[in-house]
Amino acid sequence: MCVILFSWQLIKMEKKQQLNNYIMIWIYRLLILLVSGTVYNVWLLRLGKATPYRGGGATSLQDEFLVYGLNEQMMYVVGGIKLLASTLLLVGLFRKQLITPAATTIAILMIGAIAMHLKVGDPLMRSLPAAMMLLMSIGILRLKKIS
Repeated sequence: MCVILFSWQLIKMEKKQQLNNYIMIWIYRLLILLVSGTVYNVWLLRLGKATPYRGGGATSLQDEFLVYGLNEQMMYVVGGIKLLASTLLLVGLFRKQLITPAATTIAILMIGAIAMHLKVGDPLMRSLPAAMMLLMSIGILRLKKIS
């Protein structure tokens, strides 16, 4: 009787673990879509638009880079790297080896973005999107081990 109960408990634990892994895999995929989608949105759709999160009260991404003391060429370099890393994240859904370099690149760039907001004395609220992107990138890196 004890063997049957023990076996039943093991089966229940295994099913619960499978469900937890399944949920984590979907969270991992969702984070990849959120990070990539956000980068595409900022760099392709909102490039020339004002947002409440622009550094130093800038009205466009180009103005924001100027506020940070960076030139237009640096804006294109950073944007190109972000778009490339976001694309690699999406491709990484099918080629797992691309996830770590892509998510790490985005995380490093988000640390830089937070530093720039602090450099110009922005209120912490303006760093919130970069901080969320940093946390999501770290989440992707941690959850990659499960998927």
